[in-house]
Amino acid sequence: MLPYPQIDPVALDLGLIKIHWYGLMYLVGIGGAWWLASRRLAGFDASWNKEKLSDLVFWVAMGVILGGRLGYVLFYDLAAYIAEPAKMLRIWEGGMSFHGGLLGVMLATWWFGLRNNKSFFQLMDFIAPLVPIGLGAGRIGNFINAELWGKATDLPWAMVFPTDPEQLARHPSQLYQFALEGVALFTILWFYSRKPRPTMAVSGMFALCYGIFRFIVEFVRVPDAQLGYLAGGWLTMGQVLCLPMILGGLGLIAYAYNRQAAQEAAR
Repeated sequence: MLPYPQIDPVALDLGLIKIHWYGLMYLVGIGGAWWLASRRLAGFDASWNKEKLSDLVFWVAMGVILGGRLGYVLFYDLAAYIAEPAKMLRIWEGGMSFHGGLLGVMLATWWFGLRNNKSFFQLMDFIAPLVPIGLGAGRIGNFINAELWGKATDLPWAMVFPTDPEQLARHPSQLYQFALEGVALFTILWFYSRKPRPTMAVSGMFALCYGIFRFIVEFVRVPDAQLGYLAGGWLTMGQVLCLPMILGGLGLIAYAYNRQAAQEAAR
């Protein structure tokens, strides 16, 4: 068993203001995505300047934060937030939904594309390889908060989390998700998007790989206590939300390549 590193969730205590590591991880994700996007900008649209890119990053970040919070409220704990609406503002305590954040990003991207003469999937294909930076940083934030831990196990890298009332040795599922959703997903999308791909293919690859990775980790991650297991006691809400991503990702990739083949045949 590995000892859990006791990291104070508060990175900087200024008295009235406390800066939490979880919030800083969002800044790392957004800043890293902006930096990488600026390096890929010329290959996406040489006419865009840094100001245009900053506008895109801003609206996507708003989609992540607002969508992620609203998604958690709606998908995971609606009753608690109806009972105490002020909890919705306490983002530093955790409680963000990736799937809600994704919907927020999609809505922000659609709106930004309308205003800037870009199709939805042109922008989504550009954004998709940037997303794992934020996902990885967010999972490190979950680990520091000692939340979203896994099931009990006797594996040598199991950890006892201070927030666990049972004090059992558990899977560090946050680190599994960091490795898969952050490192592995970034690597796949980075190399896949380096070559020209038909529109929608990169978005489809993101949806497919994220859905598979998240679905797998959910088998060893403890579901939210207020929801538990669904569908006969083995599916989690995370897995239910990932199923349409997997199917949608496959559909997008197939459609993208079939459409490209049809266009080339018609020339």
